[in-house]
Amino acid sequence: MPLEIERKFLIKGDYKKLSTSHTTIIQGYICSARGRTVRVRLRDDKCYLTIKGPSRRGGLSRYEFEKEITRDEGLSLLSICEPGIIHKTRWLVPVGKHVFEVDEFYGDNEGLVMAEVELKDENEPFERPDFLGDEVTGKRRYYNSLLRTTPYKKWSEEEKNNTDNP
Repeated sequence: MPLEIERKFLIKGDYKKLSTSHTTIIQGYICSARGRTVRVRLRDDKCYLTIKGPSRRGGLSRYEFEKEITRDEGLSLLSICEPGIIHKTRWLVPVGKHVFEVDEFYGDNEGLVMAEVELKDENEPFERPDFLGDEVTGKRRYYNSLLRTTPYKKWSEEEKNNTDNP
């Protein structure tokens, strides 16, 4: 079973000067039920259908299935998604043996910038770059599927500054 293992962080410093590339992402959710999501993603000229299972180990890992689909299929599926489309730029930042994916959000999530690093196992060590801020792994409000229904612009200043709460 394909398993996604990742850790998520807020950004507090400059990551763009370290970036090797970036891409534009538009994604919607066909289903965003708690514990299971079906997502369609347009990433530059490619499209993907992704199914994710429930989070395990405090949000550190979960089942993930992803399949590339045609652009026509992607646009067709995007038209039937639940309300609230996610729009972001993803910056790829190599650090040590890993690549951090830094997402800069737009629209209703403008101002939110997060990084994630994928790991081979839950205890794999990684170099922590200076641009990382607080860890938000497993904090549900930072899941893309929830950012579409409760976007960053609706969060109070207290919520934006408090990463202890889910």
